[in-house]
Amino acid sequence: MFDGIDCVALGHLHRCQKITERIRYSGSPLAYSFSEADHPKAMWLIDLDAQARLTAQPIPCPVPRTLARLTGTLDALRTEPEHTEHERSWLHITLTDPDRPHMAMERPKERFPHTLKLSFTAGHHTSDESYGTRVNGRSDHDITLGFVEHVTNVPATAPERDLLSEGLESVRVQVAAREAR
Repeated sequence: MFDGIDCVALGHLHRCQKITERIRYSGSPLAYSFSEADHPKAMWLIDLDAQARLTAQPIPCPVPRTLARLTGTLDALRTEPEHTEHERSWLHITLTDPDRPHMAMERPKERFPHTLKLSFTAGHHTSDESYGTRVNGRSDHDITLGFVEHVTNVPATAPERDLLSEGLESVRVQVAAREAR
């Protein structure tokens, strides 16, 4: 396909890559997702002389702020000295606390002000079943109670159960009224 072409400079892929001597991906000068946290950023300096001889030199790109992923409990991440190097990084933090901590995004930002993404490992559903399969046959009330427990890692209290029941009934009445029109 590229026979007779002196140089093919391709884009889109974010990693600077050499496919052949004459076909290369430029890469991107900045990381665009945490999947690129370990990708060195570079670009090609291409010299194509009058006889179509090509020389290419990778040039490292400056990284104004690194991307990093940190995993641990909130207290450990906020206090352990080995994380000092990431205090200026763009971060994806995964908390492993058994319960979802209060102010889970704000508290890590006291030490890591450039935290962009927060994930949790405790209490997450790990089955390969689809959501539809997991809720099939359950009432709306049971599904909402399951959601509350999933988010808070504790079952809903009696007043919360009653409030959810009232809210669902209100929605049912509104839908029925809309359908009757």
